[in-house]
Amino acid sequence: MNYWVFKSEPGTWSWQDQVKAGTAEWDGVRNHQAANNMKAMRTDDKGFFYHSVGERAIVGMVEVVKEYYPDPTDMSGRFGMVDVRAMASATRPVTLSEIKADPDFADLPLVRQSRLSVSPVPARLWAKLCAMAGMSS
Repeated sequence: MNYWVFKSEPGTWSWQDQVKAGTAEWDGVRNHQAANNMKAMRTDDKGFFYHSVGERAIVGMVEVVKEYYPDPTDMSGRFGMVDVRAMASATRPVTLSEIKADPDFADLPLVRQSRLSVSPVPARLWAKLCAMAGMSS
């Protein structure tokens, strides 16, 4: 199993929107590295839902329920999407400031490549972030 961070601006698609929808398409990604990360996703992979504006924090957990397929919002036909299902809300949001303050996370793509909308999380860091957020891994 692989682990990921899905970043979204709450004004565009919030954790509350995801929870209300249950399962939703993760579309609109137009960065090649983020798209390659989505191509690597498999059903049952888990991801953190991260609000990238305002609080800048991990606020929930999702699960990949449909692997990479064409994104109909991309008129070029070069990009795709996955479907994710809401799993759990963070008991306590984990802020980017907290993550950056911990040396264990220095190489985390969320820290190193702050503009990347979809990025991997190593398993050992996944477990630590889950604990910090009060979610079971």
